[in-house]
Amino acid sequence: MKKAESKVYKERLLALRARLRGEVSQLADAALKKNRPEGAGEQSTMPIHMADLGSDNFEQEFTLSLMENEEDTLAAIESALERIEEGTYGQCEECGVKIPKARLNAIPYAPLCVKCAQQIERR
Repeated sequence: MKKAESKVYKERLLALRARLRGEVSQLADAALKKNRPEGAGEQSTMPIHMADLGSDNFEQEFTLSLMENEEDTLAAIESALERIEEGTYGQCEECGVKIPKARLNAIPYAPLCVKCAQQIERR
């Protein structure tokens, strides 16, 4: 891949990484706020209904799941940035064939060509 092309993908990856880091921080803040009692360290005198606890637990688990998915994407972005620095960005890590630009435009951190990605998913 030409340096000019890699620069464009690097800029996209850096922008995506910055956006995801912000989202992860917001999700973490939201999850932590759910656990804090209302007020400045005060315990609420309102009785807690079991359904409310279930809803709160579901929301927290959902938020943590979103955070985990975004952390995985951030790791893939970091790996793609390393491949750009090494000069191997745009090559399939499995078979070495050139990854089509259409795939890189859709998923700029994709480490595999479509064929190899499908084979791995089938396993």
